[in-house]
Amino acid sequence: MRRYALKKSPLYFLVFFITSCVTINIYFPAAAVEKAADRIVDEVWGEKGQTPEKQEQQEQQKTPDGPQSLLRNSMTFTLSIVGPGEAYAQEADINITTPGIRTLKDSIQRRADSIRPYMDKGNAGISNNGLLLVRSTDGLNLKDKASFTRLIEAENKDREALYREIAAANNFPPEKVPDIKKIFAGSWIKNAKKGWWVQDAGGEWRQK
Repeated sequence: MRRYALKKSPLYFLVFFITSCVTINIYFPAAAVEKAADRIVDEVWGEKGQTPEKQEQQEQQKTPDGPQSLLRNSMTFTLSIVGPGEAYAQEADINITTPGIRTLKDSIQRRADSIRPYMDKGNAGISNNGLLLVRSTDGLNLKDKASFTRLIEAENKDREALYREIAAANNFPPEKVPDIKKIFAGSWIKNAKKGWWVQDAGGEWRQK
């Protein structure tokens, strides 16, 4: 009888509700995504012939005991609960080595030399959402305008696909793609050459 009474008590229903409906929100590792974005952008716009392994060695030498080093070496953590709830795991390091990511990164890298002249002349600028925007077609003839437009469209298509691929490779939900785009925008802008046009958070253009 006492066991039956306990099951009928409000406390029992409260405990059952919590264990059945609890939801775990996984922290979005923005710092780790930023590190991954910096690495990809550096590979695309950085020194030619510099391998990812060499770049990582240089990063470790610059900040061997910094927070990013701790983040890189941190272990996988798992959040779990007792009951019907689902357990989740999140790795601190961001996976950017899938075939899809490598293919898209290589495509963007091959296009970089063709895009740079338009960036130098101010025809294209870096937007605040990780894409390129056409700012002006001054100084371009009809043929050049068509080539320029196709180039920007192809670049943005690859970038959009890259951000979605990174989200999928790291089990981030689709709603985190805009966050990835903003983080990449910061990396693209940070690595932009002096004189290139970049967009601030409010959408205003300025020269770096």
